[in-house]
Amino acid sequence: MTFWQKIKQAFRSFMYGRNGADHLSMALLWTGLICYLLGGIVGSIAVSVIFPVIGILLNLTGFAAYMFSLFRVFSRNVEKRRAENRRYVTMMEKRKTKRRQAKVRFQNRKTYKYFKCPGCKAWLRLTRGKGVVTVTCSRCKTSFTQKA
Repeated sequence: MTFWQKIKQAFRSFMYGRNGADHLSMALLWTGLICYLLGGIVGSIAVSVIFPVIGILLNLTGFAAYMFSLFRVFSRNVEKRRAENRRYVTMMEKRKTKRRQAKVRFQNRKTYKYFKCPGCKAWLRLTRGKGVVTVTCSRCKTSFTQKA
């Protein structure tokens, strides 16, 4: 075995049973990097006393994000870290779905009128130009009138 293969095997042995890198830890690493960069930029602006203080706070936030990310990567409590990552991924998927739906609503705004159900707040749509229509929500079965 070469030297590098021994190092690789030693690292594999060290990481066995640990969480490793996941979506949340990578997001924390990127957040830390962005905070460090912003802290350096804002801290170098010497316009007033407030800017260096904000720069120091951003640097501390970046350092805390890095430390928490390393804690998550090397943690042996795998089930807890997986649950945290699952919540993070679910939250990000919901945000992605909302952005995608908002884009579709914006693209179809001339063809359809979009509105929310007063009962369950679900998004509904009507073809424009139909006048006043009685709408029944498919989710909660609430009936109401809406101008299209």
